[in-house]
Amino acid sequence: MKKTLVLGASDNPSRYSYLAINRLRQEGHEVVAVGRKQTTVADVRVENHPLPFDNLDTVTLYLNSRHQKEYYQYILSLQPKRIIFNPGAENEELAELARQHNILPLEACTLVLLSTGQY
Repeated sequence: MKKTLVLGASDNPSRYSYLAINRLRQEGHEVVAVGRKQTTVADVRVENHPLPFDNLDTVTLYLNSRHQKEYYQYILSLQPKRIIFNPGAENEELAELARQHNILPLEACTLVLLSTGQY
């Protein structure tokens, strides 16, 4: 299973980050989350500030590129194997920084990857 950080997490059921947390947990993945407010989604506590999570496989982004900038160093410091840029989160600047740090940038949809068995 792939430990995943959902960055831009929301407890709003109409948000894709909410759906992703639920699907990741249903598939048995360990999930940590950071969003605007402290809350809980499924059995995952959403933190309202960046925390130093260990052993991350994936960071999946649900923030647009303008809101990602403040998290660049945080994301890179976590040393995930990959960053998934979900639709609306595409960001070539961060993708290039990821490549420079041997992190795979992937423009994809976490929900599609899960539903097709490619996660």
